[in-house]
Amino acid sequence: MSTLQIDRLPFANGGDNPFFLTPLQILGKAFVQRQHKLYVNGVTYGPFGPCESPSEYKNTDSVKRDFEVMASFGFNAIRTYTVPPSWLLDLAQEQGLRVMIGLPWEQHVTFLDDRNMSRGIVARVANAVSACQQHPAILGYAIGNEIPSPIVRWHGAARIQHFLRALYEEAKDRDPRALFTYVNYPSTEYLELPFLDFLSFNVYLESSEKLAAYLPRLHNQAGDRPLVVAEIGLDSRRNGELRQADLLAEQVKIAHDAGSAGTFVFAWTDEWYRGGAPVEDWDFGLTRRDGWHKQALASVANAVRAEAHLQSPPVPKISVVVCTYNGARYLSKCLSALEEIDYPDYEVIVVDDGSTDSTADIVRRYDVRLIRTENCGLSSARTTGLHAARGHIVAYIDDDAYPDSDWLKHLKMTFDAGYAGVGGPNIPPPEDSDFSKCVAHAPGGPIHVLLSDTDAEHLPGCNMAFRRDALLAIGGFDPQFRAAGDDVDVCWRVQENGGKLGFDAAAIVFHHRRGTFSAYWKQQKGYGKAEALLERKWPYKYNAVGHHTWAGRVYNSRGITPIWWGRSRIYQGTWGTAGYQKLYHPTATLLREFPLLPESYLGILFLTGLSLLGLIWQPLLWALPVLAILMGAVLFQAFAGAARASSTERRFSLQHPIRYFANSFLLHLLHPLARLTGRLQYGLHPWRIRCAWPMRIVRSQVVSSWATEWKAPEDRLRSLQSALHAARLTVVPGGDFDNWDLEVQCGVFAAVRTRLVVEEHGMGRQMARLKLWPRYSWSGVLVSAGLTALAVAAGLDHATGPAIVLGLISAVATFRVLSECSSAMSSVLQSFADLDREPSGTPGDGIAAKAGAR
Repeated sequence: MSTLQIDRLPFANGGDNPFFLTPLQILGKAFVQRQHKLYVNGVTYGPFGPCESPSEYKNTDSVKRDFEVMASFGFNAIRTYTVPPSWLLDLAQEQGLRVMIGLPWEQHVTFLDDRNMSRGIVARVANAVSACQQHPAILGYAIGNEIPSPIVRWHGAARIQHFLRALYEEAKDRDPRALFTYVNYPSTEYLELPFLDFLSFNVYLESSEKLAAYLPRLHNQAGDRPLVVAEIGLDSRRNGELRQADLLAEQVKIAHDAGSAGTFVFAWTDEWYRGGAPVEDWDFGLTRRDGWHKQALASVANAVRAEAHLQSPPVPKISVVVCTYNGARYLSKCLSALEEIDYPDYEVIVVDDGSTDSTADIVRRYDVRLIRTENCGLSSARTTGLHAARGHIVAYIDDDAYPDSDWLKHLKMTFDAGYAGVGGPNIPPPEDSDFSKCVAHAPGGPIHVLLSDTDAEHLPGCNMAFRRDALLAIGGFDPQFRAAGDDVDVCWRVQENGGKLGFDAAAIVFHHRRGTFSAYWKQQKGYGKAEALLERKWPYKYNAVGHHTWAGRVYNSRGITPIWWGRSRIYQGTWGTAGYQKLYHPTATLLREFPLLPESYLGILFLTGLSLLGLIWQPLLWALPVLAILMGAVLFQAFAGAARASSTERRFSLQHPIRYFANSFLLHLLHPLARLTGRLQYGLHPWRIRCAWPMRIVRSQVVSSWATEWKAPEDRLRSLQSALHAARLTVVPGGDFDNWDLEVQCGVFAAVRTRLVVEEHGMGRQMARLKLWPRYSWSGVLVSAGLTALAVAAGLDHATGPAIVLGLISAVATFRVLSECSSAMSSVLQSFADLDREPSGTPGDGIAAKAGAR
């Protein structure tokens, strides 16, 4: 799709409906056809008799009457559980109904234990797709429906995923233009099926609040694909027809508001068959067995037609700010899409940050406000847009991105929950080149980090919005971030000021990725510079190595970004009985992520140097196998990342799959090197020391301080932690099972731990005693001791050159360990001295230090 505009498909009847003449496509999380968005308002239909019997779909007259009633009530789709005859598809087309066809097979048995059965399933599914002959009424195919969780548990998730992929590829080969899904349900939610064209879930929850809470989780699992609620329903026999009508209407609205691509209500009638036998003790239908309409039919019809509830008044005015610098290439597309936004009250402000191309001429062709400034950088431009904004909400989008037509609607609805800032996903446009698609799946792209399915820790700058007052309260954007890092900084500052960030998976923008290796290198090098600037401003948010550890989960366009190695775990419940079974990914650790980090290349450089010294003194050749292992790990992670990207990207949309894999492999290797270059260039290197410099003898100490005003020990620790943060130190609080309170880090190899006790002396007087002791990391001790031992061994072996080199490196490493520990101890002592300082002449003046090993 080359343009954004997406209108609502009319509920047109008749076989001459022009919207059936071109195939259905996917744009982001929506179905589109001829640049019109199709929201699926469907019901499930049949079977009404034993499968493959003449009565499975009644007769043409009965089906025609049913379809006429569906169309008159505003439905535009049906879902079948078996392959319908061609005459049924023709009747559906006549009434403007699309059909999602279920491809039935023996999913209720252990089908993978019988090779002939599994092969037969693949063949029958492929033949069923061929038999439908690309009928224009087809919405898509479901290659399976709710494989029972005990069956999945029996075979294992990996084998089921592999089999479903084989089904998908065989069916897709028969009809490449068709759309395919697998209908999952909560008991096998953990199945990872990134190859599907869209995600479908059957969800039966008798609480609208629970459904509203569960849908964001499914959206995050779907990533950049449409989410279809393939079944929702309620049994009127047990709950009453009035309750059924009210609940279904609520849930259809909830699914629509949550940004799903459609819903299917289960079912059209109470009459249906299961396993070849009639089901007579459930009444899920919108009509009774005798054909009479239930209250739910009109209720659901009103719900599916009422699309204006997204714009329910009053709506806040939103100011959309586009900051651009020489962005003429994509700017016209961005502004054209913003003209088509479906929101009643918004303005568009373009801040031209000193462009020298045709940017200003392009902007003047649109009904927007143009502000031209000197080139002061991205943060300055965003602050300029903030001050010019007239809206209560300020939404930011990049000049190389364009929004979905419902973008502002979904942002507004999430703001209604009380957030200070809200964002959504940014996904690559379908018209991007194969290389840009590679970049979209390469590391280092604009990402969102979620604390929960709806709460965010970080929002990428290409799709973020804030309450104007919240941004003004923190003074806008920090101008030192000229090209990147400003979004991370502003998110942290808003949260530090008490605001919460929200996330709406349906608030989509389409963001073009870099199109060449050089552009990607420049971007990642710039991100390395931004990391260095952020670390200087927020040192306590970074670990000793110089990396920020997110509290939440990092997401890309296809869901959670996985650890390159590490076994995920499935929560199944005792004996596999849990109703909701989810996948838990391994926690990111330094060891797991090291091959992905820029510092891995420094490790390779160091080991290469030792290996070269081995040409002079052979014992150092032991570094060669270690070097081989590290290089193998780096290459393997690049291979694994490229394989994951290739498997995620639909192979039918790639012109050159092998070239795609090779480019993806190189991008995974290039990313850490580009980041390392930017980080080192701007001072973010592992050997930096941020602490106070005065050297002290490194040993355990106890310091004490008098105070005449009572203060809780927890408050004293918080004050000490704040003081250390103000001194730009990394401070780690102790956990529930630790016998220490704070750990202060000045580098990679050493730290200082503290423990506080407060003595009560009456009348509010307290004596606070703080114990400090050094903590040396195993890596620091190992490097220092190992290099020293090697230097001594080389000297004894009369290898003078290697002995001198190793001795110097050992001395530097030892000095480094001691200086880090000494600097951390000096910083803690100084910060503690500055707390609770009493006026001159009082007993609390000063610090009494009690030296000695403790």
